[in-house]
Amino acid sequence: MAKKDYFIGVDLGGTKVLAAIVSAKGKVKAEAKSRTPAEGGPAVVIGTIVEAVEQVVKTGGISLSEVGGIGIGTPGVVDTATGYARYAPNLAFWDEVPLGPQLESKLKRPVVVGNDVDVSTYGEYALGAGGGCKSVVGIFPGTGIGGALILNGQLHTGARGSAAEIGHMVLAADGPLCGCGRRGCAEAVASRTAIERDLRTAIRFGRKTVLTDMVTEDDRIRSGTLAQAAAQGDPLVLEVLYRTGSYLGQLAASVVNLIDPEMVIFGGGLIEACADQLMPTIRGAIQVHLINRLDMDKLRIEVATLGDHAGVLGAAMLARSRFD
Repeated sequence: MAKKDYFIGVDLGGTKVLAAIVSAKGKVKAEAKSRTPAEGGPAVVIGTIVEAVEQVVKTGGISLSEVGGIGIGTPGVVDTATGYARYAPNLAFWDEVPLGPQLESKLKRPVVVGNDVDVSTYGEYALGAGGGCKSVVGIFPGTGIGGALILNGQLHTGARGSAAEIGHMVLAADGPLCGCGRRGCAEAVASRTAIERDLRTAIRFGRKTVLTDMVTEDDRIRSGTLAQAAAQGDPLVLEVLYRTGSYLGQLAASVVNLIDPEMVIFGGGLIEACADQLMPTIRGAIQVHLINRLDMDKLRIEVATLGDHAGVLGAAMLARSRFD
């Protein structure tokens, strides 16, 4: 098959579907965004993805025949070999869905499916902060904590497609209950969900914070709001962010001690908004927990650089690596 100039990346999230035409060199030519359907099951979601792909092709002024392949990042556990989305906690109906095969049937182009954090980390490896490295760990704290491994330049998904589920590494054996049913997982102590829980609990017990003037009881405490409160020097917010950074550093050091990568990339909205508060603590905690402290200067600890486009760029580059 002749080499193609374009690939399509799709980022499927709990609230939105983003599709982009990406050149073989990693430049976005056009993009299209849709809302992820909340009802109707997998067939409706797949239909929305098809519509987004058809729209972005139309917007970009090309035909699908010019596309070398389509990559898609989706939440949860994925079988990359078969293209099945096996399970996703944030998409309740997402259970053994033949996502790749159905998209291939409808769009008549080859499709590769990956976990969303795997795909975003691959994007950073190929086009972003991971430049020049062959072994990279991605850590993306958000509603949960996603992880990814690039080993010897290849995305490592494991024997059963669930490699790098680092959000469920236990950091505090008697800690808070995690959504998975166990206690003390990284997600239970260092996700944005855990931050909001700890802040709400402290407020109920009478701790003073500027957050009470910024959000109501029913509002979510978003990452940008945390950053604003931290910039004002709010003691409670700074305390919780320090604890979060300490846990994230401990988590990263445990992974580094296991596989000894060249780089750890931290990404996601929480990191982007609160990097000034979190990253110094994360780096300090990594140094404390790292077994090989003598070579700490050889471990690159970086913040992701691709922002909201990491998913579509990574998906497109994964398709390029598979089909070009």
